[in-house]
Amino acid sequence: MKEQILKILRSSGEIVSGSALSNRLGISRVSVWKHIHSLKEHGYEIIASSQGYRLAGSPDALFPWEFPGRKSKIHYFSEVDSTMDIARDLARRGCPDFSVVIAGSQKQGRGRLRRSWHSSEGGLYFTVVLRPPIPPVLSPRMNFCASLSLAQTLRRLFGIEAVVKWPNDILVDDRKLCGMLSEMEAEADRVAYINVGVGLNANNDPTGVEPGAVALKEILDRPVPRKKILTEFLDTFETRLKTPDFDNVVKEWKEYTITLNRNVKIVTTNETSEGRVVDVDENGSLLLELADGSMKTILYGDCFHV
Repeated sequence: MKEQILKILRSSGEIVSGSALSNRLGISRVSVWKHIHSLKEHGYEIIASSQGYRLAGSPDALFPWEFPGRKSKIHYFSEVDSTMDIARDLARRGCPDFSVVIAGSQKQGRGRLRRSWHSSEGGLYFTVVLRPPIPPVLSPRMNFCASLSLAQTLRRLFGIEAVVKWPNDILVDDRKLCGMLSEMEAEADRVAYINVGVGLNANNDPTGVEPGAVALKEILDRPVPRKKILTEFLDTFETRLKTPDFDNVVKEWKEYTITLNRNVKIVTTNETSEGRVVDVDENGSLLLELADGSMKTILYGDCFHV
């Protein structure tokens, strides 16, 4: 009902009487008033008068009703420990493919290797639950699909040179704009689910706690619409997954990366490796040339350009 009320008010742009809303929605005027009151409590600026209601402004909101066509799969929380934890529980309980968990802020946001991810209000934090019909060996390609889709979305919306750093960070001018984390459960030769978590610095300020980080607001010198970013990303990502070309996604990803031919340090839970990146194979593994000329294949880890 909130979605329908907002749609009517937005399409009108003028005052809409309570009786008109009541007639169009098939509910009483008292019910209309209750929904209007609820929307105002959620931050919508709705001016009420004897003539009716007018929408004067909307918050940068990520509520389910702000995503027509997706709202049944959107799970929004003002604050959580981690969207990954909630998404894991939903996935294990059988939630549908492409369910999305969104948080206004996270108390225990995390990145790769259990590192913490600063998640203050104003950022864009979400996890997408995926159920692709693929074997586990192909699962890393889903991460490359996600980072590629988001880099393309940011370029298209804001005209910025968003690039990817292996395995799936997004940078602008060598400053970290976004991090991604994935988690998978599989049964034999079938993926049960893959959860892709995204932390994008949008309107928050990460510079005091994340050295080398940057937010879109700082880059563009203005606030950015998080709802539009998320909508565009989900549309782009889902379209790509509906016509998956798993043989070429890494090849296309390479066109957006700045990790190739760079000297890097790769940190995992067990070891640290240093060398020059020669290539990324078709499944997303890093091919590293060590100082002695030998080659090493890196399946996962945190990558630092040096």
